[in-house]
Formats: sequence, C-alpha cells, structure tokens
Amino acid sequence: MGRIKTESNASRKEVIIEKAAALFKEKGFKAASMRELADIVGVEAASLYNHIKSKNELLNIICFDVANRYMHKLDEIEAEKTTSIAKIEKLLRYHIEGMLNHFDEVYVSDREWKHLDNPYLSNLQTQRRAYRKRFAALIEEGIRRKEIKKIDAPTAVLIMLHAISGIESWHRSKQKISGKELEENMVTIMIDGLRK
Repeated sequence: MGRIKTESNASRKEVIIEKAAALFKEKGFKAASMRELADIVGVEAASLYNHIKSKNELLNIICFDVANRYMHKLDEIEAEKTTSIAKIEKLLRYHIEGMLNHFDEVYVSDREWKHLDNPYLSNLQTQRRAYRKRFAALIEEGIRRKEIKKIDAPTAVLIMLHAISGIESWHRSKQKISGKELEENMVTIMIDGLRK
C-alpha cells in the first residue's frame, strides 16, 4: 500500500470522495466499509483518516455537494430574464446531465441520504423540500404567464424528478442510445407535456 494516486489536479480527498461515491452506489452506504474504500484507493485504512473523519462524513460531503450544486444552478436560472419554459428546460437538462456525467454521486445523494445523521439529515430534508418548492414555483409562474397548462406544479416536479432518476436503468442498459439522444428525448417529452 502506498500513496493515494490522483489524476490531473484532483486532491487526495477528492479522489477518496469519488471512490466512496462509487462504492456507496455499488454496495449501499450501510454495507460499504472504510477498509474496502482503502483497498480501492490503494492505502491502509488508517491512512484514510488523515483525509476524512468517518464514513458518515463522506456521505455528508457527497449529499451536500450535489444538493448545493442544484441549489446554485436554480439560483442562476431563476435570475435569468427568459420564459418559464426556458428556465424549466435548462433545469431539466442540468439534472439529466448530472445523472449522465456524475452518476455515482447523484445516485448516492438521491438514494442514500436517509443514512445521514442529524442535524445533517434534517438539514438536507429541508433543503430538498425548498428546492422542490422553488422548482414548482417556476411551473406556477409559467401557468400564470399562460405558457404552461393548468396542472398541479408540485406533482409535475415529482414526476419529472422521478423520471430523471430513472436514468439509472439507462446506465445498466446493454442497448444504450447516446446520452445526448436520451437528454433530447426526455426534455422533449417533459417540456411538451407542460407546454400550453
């Protein structure tokens, strides 16, 4: 066992987090061990603790990094001077690209967050609720502007986010279309379903 191998300009901690996300996705947070993570990273288990306090800290970092990225993107999109439909499309594309390009960490954040300890668990739940409300507000704004059909916005948000989380099956597919084709198909179906 030696030093943690890093690629390009990634720090050792970033490598640990990336490998932890892949391990948590594969085995689940509860079943994964720090010893397994150390083997994957190529160091003794004790060496991991020079960079990270615990397995729980890794889960905190993964979940909040993803949640904070989505919140930051939503802040940007809300501030844009464009139609509600354009804002929703941009947000959907961001979610889809996250599932395509950062699958392990997005998957872990979406499925394993329930293993967070408090206060992190309640903080993340609050952040997720706030995000869904703000996403729904974009739809409600589109309804008021007569760009979007009269629908229940919170239900629409849940349906769209669940559809995007279904990209997990695309990752397992043996007959994949390209990620770009998948994105275009999904956006077309979801946006056309909203459009008045």
